[in-house]
Amino acid sequence: MDFINNISQNDSVRYLLISLVFIALFGLLTAIYNFIIKKWRAKALKSKSNIDDIIVSLFRIPGIWAIFAILLNIFSSLLKESEHLFFVFQKISEILLILTVGWLIIQVIRGLFHYWQRKLDITNSNNLEARKKLTQISMLERIIIIVIAFIFVAIALMTIESIRELGISLLASAGVAGIIIGFAAQKSFGQVFSGIQIAFTQPIRIDDVVVIEGEWGRIEEINITYAVVKIWDQRRLIVPIEYFLNNPIQNWTRTESEILGTAMLYVSYDLPLEPLREELARLVKDHPDWDGRVQNIQVTESKEWYKELRVLVSSSESGKNWDLRVFIREKLIDFINTNYPGSFAKINSAPVSLNKDTSQ
Repeated sequence: MDFINNISQNDSVRYLLISLVFIALFGLLTAIYNFIIKKWRAKALKSKSNIDDIIVSLFRIPGIWAIFAILLNIFSSLLKESEHLFFVFQKISEILLILTVGWLIIQVIRGLFHYWQRKLDITNSNNLEARKKLTQISMLERIIIIVIAFIFVAIALMTIESIRELGISLLASAGVAGIIIGFAAQKSFGQVFSGIQIAFTQPIRIDDVVVIEGEWGRIEEINITYAVVKIWDQRRLIVPIEYFLNNPIQNWTRTESEILGTAMLYVSYDLPLEPLREELARLVKDHPDWDGRVQNIQVTESKEWYKELRVLVSSSESGKNWDLRVFIREKLIDFINTNYPGSFAKINSAPVSLNKDTSQ
């Protein structure tokens, strides 16, 4: 009995015991929680639905933080004799609980949006409607998460008296500082509003094929302030979101994924076109990237020494059309070289005198 009384009167020992019990209990509850999550995940993998897989993956870490915050709140009541420690741990537990609740709400929203996104199939060639919805859902998710995060961080900070008073004094004395901050944040707010405008007007959508700054690629990601374009050679082009509203761009899949592509050839006038058209028809007939709509060869320009041929072929989407154009160009070049050698346009390489005599 005297031993227990001595421990209760010795603050250092008591705090050490409280800490050890807290750590042990937190470790035990975390182990139980992880065991339940592991069992739930094994059951989720066997089910056909995706929603339980999403819930398990999103809620594991916030659950551990919730356990920590609740235990800290409970154990802080054992420190009432020390007003300073009690106040500090109470505030920490309050802030952690508020932020954990906000995190859980954000994870619920992310889970719902991810579930809706998985139901949209953009792998089909006719995926315009799916890409519209996916772009709106992605942008709406980011906007809602930013708003919720801002609200819960503000609530957490307002629980601290000194910060709340500081915030009130800053608002009361905004003056010049407010103007400076306003000018500094003007561009950021403009980017946010541009992102919202992109979500609803949709000049670009996720998986759109675009040509921007001379680069051909697909819209891989659209965020509030920037978009990611996946270039054909696997590079990523990061573009500020307002660029798409202030500059002209080529969007090859704005209204539909079907596309026409061209391959240019420069040949002599004695090359007959009918055999070339017949060869083109033969090449595209059984090619998997041709959609059966358009295949033709046209003379689009006539110069002094050669004529310009435009080979026109169609595909269900731009990626296939690129491969088809490359294939057609290679095969037609081989066909001309084999059957009509010397028929390609030649550049006149005769030397030009730079010291022309102008005295006569």
